[in-house]
Amino acid sequence: MTGRRVSVLQGRLCGLFFVLAAAVVTAGCGEAPAPAQAARDVKAEASGYADAVNAARRYDPAQLARGGVLFARHCAGCHGARGEGTVMPWNVRGPGGLWPPPPLDDSAHAWHHSTAALAQAIRSGSPPGEGNMPAWEGKLTPEQIADLVVWITSLWSEEIYTTWFEQVEAPVRRGEIVR
Repeated sequence: MTGRRVSVLQGRLCGLFFVLAAAVVTAGCGEAPAPAQAARDVKAEASGYADAVNAARRYDPAQLARGGVLFARHCAGCHGARGEGTVMPWNVRGPGGLWPPPPLDDSAHAWHHSTAALAQAIRSGSPPGEGNMPAWEGKLTPEQIADLVVWITSLWSEEIYTTWFEQVEAPVRRGEIVR
């Protein structure tokens, strides 16, 4: 197992332990659920989470196709045909002090950002003095930018996508964090 996968697994097991421990400790208090009910609740919550991840990963084939065409036309020259990057190391500033285009697959940091943050990066381009990515606002429609974001997230492995959804996208959607 990779380090990220072990970390996610450990986090889930730790969460399950605390829920079950809380159920055992509070079993005699008021109307707290019995340990067996708490275990069923945790299992149902985990199942619901898995359903949410799977539902989020079900791409509209037409949107995915549009995103792939747009990516090939506008992004692949700098980010690679499959988002693998074209400049290594991608995380070291170049001779002019600018960051090179990062890979957008799951080998770099794109998956650390929400869909909203990825769309904003496409709209705005690189901040001045940081990189050479152009701003696409006014050149691409909001729908085309959304298509690109879907294409980018489709490049991520199931493991990375699940981690991203759990640690970044779902908390952003719930308003718990801003990224």
